[in-house]
Amino acid sequence: MKLSVIIPTYNEYPYLEDAVHSVSFADEIIVIDSFSTDGTAALAVALGCKVVERKFDNFSAQKNHAIPLAKGDWILFLDADERITLALQAEILSKINQSNYGGYKLRFPHFFLNRFLYHKADRVTRLVRNNGIYFTGDVHEKLHIPEGKIGILNNYVLHYTYKGIFHFLSKKESYAWFQAGEFYKKKKKITYFHLAFKPFYRFFSTYILKRGFMDGVAGFAGSATDAYGVFARYAKAMLLERGLK
Repeated sequence: MKLSVIIPTYNEYPYLEDAVHSVSFADEIIVIDSFSTDGTAALAVALGCKVVERKFDNFSAQKNHAIPLAKGDWILFLDADERITLALQAEILSKINQSNYGGYKLRFPHFFLNRFLYHKADRVTRLVRNNGIYFTGDVHEKLHIPEGKIGILNNYVLHYTYKGIFHFLSKKESYAWFQAGEFYKKKKKITYFHLAFKPFYRFFSTYILKRGFMDGVAGFAGSATDAYGVFARYAKAMLLERGLK
């Protein structure tokens, strides 16, 4: 079975090389670039990747544009700030050559305050059969798989989530506006209940239910900043709803 890797990029020059090296076991690597201004596309070409330039409109559209270009039987979707470990590499190769599953979720521990938060690990479907798949949603996009069960791989992806406090703030703000826009398009009514309860529950879920407290101070800070992100999306959605953007 052949494996294609799709990496969406925009100004990821400092991070792309390590990401590409971590998936060098793949049969092809496709970089879908949003007209980076820092040399990302040229670096991708130098690293042997197939590079496609496309103006960014949303995350789903970028990936959907790249999917038909992939020649592999399986596709792995990777961001430039993510790394596939040797253990995960071996697991991926084993699964795509032996499995009847339609896809697999990968485990993503957050990287915060210079450490990985293993009790704050997302599970996201990223490894899938190249068979009629597509994404929907502007941000935190959903991958649709027409057939087959979804499994979960055991080993972790190293995800360098935040590249400093300013990157964290800009990323949360950007995602919040995208999500607020989705709420607005769906005419979802935002109330003060959302502003108060949703952030509280996110903190409770990540810090208590998912045992974020076991990651120490970083676990507390990560849970708190996640709660802030939830608050920001509903606050911005309320602004859009009231025409106050």
